[in-house]
Amino acid sequence: MKSKKLLHLGLSALLIISTITGCQSLTSSVVPPVTSDSENVLNVFNWSEYLPESIIKEFEEKYDIKVNYLTYSSNEEMLAKIMAGDDIFDISVASDYMVEVMRKQKLMEEIDMGNVPNFKNIGDEFKNLSFDPGNKYSVPYMWGTGVIAVNTGEVSGVSITSYGDLWDSRFKNSLVVLDDERALIGIALKKLGYSLNETDPGKLEQARVELLKLKPNIKSFNSDSPKTELLNGGAAAGYMWGAEAARAGNENKNIKAFFPKEGMYIWQDNFVIPKGALHKKNAELFINFLLDPKASAEISKEFPYANPNLAAHQYIDKSILSNPAVYPTEAELKIGERLKDVGDTTKLYDKMWVEFRGK
Repeated sequence: MKSKKLLHLGLSALLIISTITGCQSLTSSVVPPVTSDSENVLNVFNWSEYLPESIIKEFEEKYDIKVNYLTYSSNEEMLAKIMAGDDIFDISVASDYMVEVMRKQKLMEEIDMGNVPNFKNIGDEFKNLSFDPGNKYSVPYMWGTGVIAVNTGEVSGVSITSYGDLWDSRFKNSLVVLDDERALIGIALKKLGYSLNETDPGKLEQARVELLKLKPNIKSFNSDSPKTELLNGGAAAGYMWGAEAARAGNENKNIKAFFPKEGMYIWQDNFVIPKGALHKKNAELFINFLLDPKASAEISKEFPYANPNLAAHQYIDKSILSNPAVYPTEAELKIGERLKDVGDTTKLYDKMWVEFRGK
């Protein structure tokens, strides 16, 4: 039964990766993974716009370890790449529900916490969560939410209170949205009053219909840097990560973040070590290095996602810590929801997403 499920998951993920544009977001500074067992190498697979080059260089210089860096734009893209097995990564970053998927499919190595003493810096509320009890396979990196951001200078008199507002005709061909399967299907589900983790086929069919109605308003899909399109006038509004909305608002005060009454999508990204990693100790050394309070704060300075490293907060600018787009209020968090592994219903989500992105 497990092998059959694994095969299905792999085929579904590979189908997704073949249809999403911009996969393997390589840049001139990115080096493909090295598959040799050289001890002075670390192959990292991470989201785009998530780790400063200065931090990578500091690690390389301190430990004389060469970091080869490859990026992706969604959890599904990351999963497909790891399951394909063409490249062997030593460390990756996976969101909560994806850690659960990978744990069930035995796609991760156990982390030796004896090599990660800075794990103590992580707040207890971010540890021992349901997707990885006891943190055997994952270490928290950053967390955040999905928010609606609007350039109020472009769309006057706007007051967003619900996900449903994104369907308004005044946003025709002017939205930038996350190129993320679960996040975007999630807003359609939330609009209908359902859970982000819905498994009822009938309710998912309703969400499919709603997504297709939203398509005319979407100008672009962008998980890498959606703020750029808000800032350059390419989009008037969008659904994006809270930190991206905050960064856009810092550069243009007309860009405001809105929190839908249905509740936000809350996520937590985590370091994981893929099965078969050739440089596991280097990966654990890298994780520990990034959890150093000053290093962690430096990451938040450039990419201001909410940081679970409480020891780092003393070094993070107060303007970041007080920005509700980055650190929502307790009231907002209380009505938020986390994604979970939806099991075999994944194939319905995959089918919906491939159809939606293909139209």
